[in-house]
Amino acid sequence: MKILVNDGIEPIGKKLLEEAGFEVDLNKIDQADLLARLNNYDAICVRSATKVRKELIDACPNIKAIGRGGVGLDNIDVEYARSKGIAVINTPAASSRSVGELAMAHMLALSRFLHQSNRQMPADGSTRFNDLKKAYAKGAELEGKTLGILGLGRIGQETARTALGMGMKVIAYDPYVAEATLSVGHSDLGFTHTLHTTSLDNLLSASDYISLHIPSVDKPVLGTEEINKTKTGVFIINCSRGGAVDEEALLEALNSGKVAGAGLDVFENEPTPRQELLSHPNMSLSPHIGASTEEAQNKIGEELALKMIAALKGV
Repeated sequence: MKILVNDGIEPIGKKLLEEAGFEVDLNKIDQADLLARLNNYDAICVRSATKVRKELIDACPNIKAIGRGGVGLDNIDVEYARSKGIAVINTPAASSRSVGELAMAHMLALSRFLHQSNRQMPADGSTRFNDLKKAYAKGAELEGKTLGILGLGRIGQETARTALGMGMKVIAYDPYVAEATLSVGHSDLGFTHTLHTTSLDNLLSASDYISLHIPSVDKPVLGTEEINKTKTGVFIINCSRGGAVDEEALLEALNSGKVAGAGLDVFENEPTPRQELLSHPNMSLSPHIGASTEEAQNKIGEELALKMIAALKGV
């Protein structure tokens, strides 16, 4: 069987697939050419760049499995593919730690003004060192603060574990999850914590920090109405999906002081985010790198390969 890996895979994933007897093609085919060429393969693995929609599925009856290296399946017509008997696979567990750690990194950066001092030190550090020291001397510790997590799936739980380990109080909202029992820290030094979900209104009003970990949505989860219910001076972190936070409402809240700062890894208009966000002094920014660690990529490659092998061996 031949597998087209169109958006790349870590060497461990390629090795596992080949050892299982599959022919792996890493030569990327442009989206426009897939209609004519994908039917030469038995399966396709993608990341976020390649789209596998109904038209492509109909044109390629040979395809038996579609693999997505990552959590979201927004770029695949999942239900339609499954209705045609095609296995659809993703890797929801592999990048949880990396995304959770990035969310915490944005919280730490905002709390200690690293997002601002990293911009000013190169320009003014040698001439205004003491002025900058005074300007950024009123940072805050995360210990004792309340983190509200929107979405208590794998990544939300991983973020909660890290926050609990740092001494934060954690509350969560998820309409599909009532509670989660979390193991925090290493087995010999850690503890177990059962997190019960609360209402969205309670989370908004009680949280010092709000971190989003939700799937793709049709409309923002945090818009003007929701932001108005938060504490004045709240910090908002979005490492989930662009569009989960209304960027216009966020900018207004940043300018008014309702929101003290925001950390964004994802944007409505990727790969061209709006300049007002990128240049705002109270923004901590990263270019959609939540799962982009060596550890996560190796886990994604391994998990994707093993799941593809299981799906295709069962055909």
